[in-house]
Amino acid sequence: MKNTVLITGAAGFIGSITANKFLDFSNVVTIDNLSTGYAENIPEEVTFYKGDISDKHLIEKVFSENKIDYIIHIAGQSSGEISFDSPEYDLNTNTLSTLHLLDVANKVGIKKFIYISTMSVYGNKDALCSEDTSCSPMSFYGVGKYASEQYLRIYKEQYDIDYICLRLFNIYGPGQNLKNLRQGMASIFLAQLLESNEINVHGSLDRYRDMVYVHDVVQVIENIYFMNEFPCSILNIGTGIKTTVGKLIDLIALNLGIKNLVINQPSETRGDIFGITSNTDRFYKYFPDFKFTPLEKGIKKMVGHNK
Repeated sequence: MKNTVLITGAAGFIGSITANKFLDFSNVVTIDNLSTGYAENIPEEVTFYKGDISDKHLIEKVFSENKIDYIIHIAGQSSGEISFDSPEYDLNTNTLSTLHLLDVANKVGIKKFIYISTMSVYGNKDALCSEDTSCSPMSFYGVGKYASEQYLRIYKEQYDIDYICLRLFNIYGPGQNLKNLRQGMASIFLAQLLESNEINVHGSLDRYRDMVYVHDVVQVIENIYFMNEFPCSILNIGTGIKTTVGKLIDLIALNLGIKNLVINQPSETRGDIFGITSNTDRFYKYFPDFKFTPLEKGIKKMVGHNK
């Protein structure tokens, strides 16, 4: 008999790919308000509830109508920049939603909760970030995600809800929303370069990120789902490879065949991190044979998908 998994945010980038993958071996239910995702991204086989993930009455309805075995919480506002527009909305979608899900999960006896967190909880760090690195988020988005991690920790201590927080670094790949020019570094640059050879870059070209291909992330989520016990409570999902903004732009331009690239540099983005890269020691302790998709291959697939 198949388990039933609540995958929040299945209309979005990571959520839709995760839902498609999980349909191979489970029943999938989702909640999504379609604020950044699209209904057509949700597979037909998924039981879809349209609404706000922070709406506790909706969450209770979903649990009353479905026997949920696992929760994979992906939905939420996922931009540090946008979080400054409405800190209250960010709080609701990223923190209150987690608290409501935990409260209902405790009442119905859910024991496993996979939470999609972010490298934004760390803030600016000169060295590689391990899971034990102190957290100093620079945006309301990072604050909300870090608060959710603490709620999960306390629910584990008080109610024995088993959880793991996956701190994702910069995710990219086919299917990323190119219409939102304030979220997703690779998708923002690609969207601009598909229009012309001129690009606006907010901040230094020497800023750097740890770029992770989206299907690698989904594979990790699947691997963790099939473990009898979660290996740890916090796990970085990053390659450990530093990629500068300049290199990322050059790689996208190369795949588009753009030779006369024009780069404009307006003011910096509020709450932006200069650079961050993952320490992969804990990851490879649990997944020693895992192979991340090389950036050159991933960008080629992403560009090809959108040409």
